[in-house]
Amino acid sequence: MIEPVALLALALDAAVGWPQPLYRRIGHPVGIFARIIAALERRWNVPSRSDGQRRMAGVVTVLILLGVAGGAGWVLQSLLVAIVGPWAWPLIAVLAWPGLAQRSLYDHVRPVAEALERQDLPAARAAVGMIVGRDTAALDEAGVARAAIESLAESFCDGVVAPLFWLLVLGLPGIWAYKAINTADSMIGHREERWRAYGGAAARTDDAMNLVPARLSGLLICLCGGGGWRILWRDASKHASPNAAMAGVLGLRLAGPIAYDGILSDKLWIGEGDRPAGPQDIRRGLGIYARACLCLWLMAAGIAGGMAWAL
Repeated sequence: MIEPVALLALALDAAVGWPQPLYRRIGHPVGIFARIIAALERRWNVPSRSDGQRRMAGVVTVLILLGVAGGAGWVLQSLLVAIVGPWAWPLIAVLAWPGLAQRSLYDHVRPVAEALERQDLPAARAAVGMIVGRDTAALDEAGVARAAIESLAESFCDGVVAPLFWLLVLGLPGIWAYKAINTADSMIGHREERWRAYGGAAARTDDAMNLVPARLSGLLICLCGGGGWRILWRDASKHASPNAAMAGVLGLRLAGPIAYDGILSDKLWIGEGDRPAGPQDIRRGLGIYARACLCLWLMAAGIAGGMAWAL
C-alpha cells in the first residue's frame, strides 16, 4: 500500500470521527460483526453442548468472521483497483476510515475528566460506563479515573494502533479482519464459565493479531510520555494491554481487582505509587495519547513516502 491510504484514513478519523448523524442513520460497520457474533453465539454456545463442541464452534465462528470481513475487504479493494486504477487509494482510505477510533476515543474519555473536575461523580460514572465493560456504579473518584486511563491505553492499541498496523500490512482486508476479531474478543473472549470454551478461539486470535501492535503501543506511550520504561519492562507480562506503559508514565497503580456483571475478577496490580488517580491524570493521559497518535501519523507518512521513493 504505497499510496497514502493510511495517512488519509487517519486524517478523516481525526477530523470527524464517526459522525453521530451517520451513526444514527446507518450505524457502524462493526455492528455487522456484532450481529453475526451474537447470532452464532445464541445458536452454538448452548449448555447442552460439550466443551469440546463449543470450542470447535468457536473456531468456526472465528473462521466465518475472517472470511466475511477479510473477504469483503478484499473484494471491495480489488474492485476499486480494477475500476479506478491508480486513483483507487482515496476510496480505499474512505472504506478504512471507520476502522479507526482516534477521535471517538478522545471524545469519550475527555467527559470523564470534565465530570470529575466538576466533582460530579454520578456523571463521571455514567461517562466512564460508556467506554468500559466493568461495573461502575460503586466506583469512587480514583476508581473512575483509573478506569478511564486504562480504557484509554487499551483502546489506543485496539482502536488505533492495531487497525492501522493491519491496514498497512494487508490493506482493507487486514483492517476489517482485525476489527471483526477484536469485536468477537470483546463480546465472547471472556474467561467466565459461559464463554470460556466457546470464546477461547476469538481471544487467542485477538492476542495473536495484537502481538506486534500491543508492543508498539507501549513503546509509543513511553516515548511520548517521557518515561515509564522500567514499569513497562517489569509489568508488561501482567496485563494484555499497554497499561503498564501508561502506569509507568503517570506514576500510578492501575488494573487490580475489577468487577464484571457482579463477578470480581482478581487482576494483578501494575505500576507503583500510593497516590489516588484523579482527573489531572486523565488529562495527562490524553496529552500522551494525542502525541502518540501524531507519531503514528508521522510513521504512516514515512512508510508511504519511503516506499514511493524506493520505486
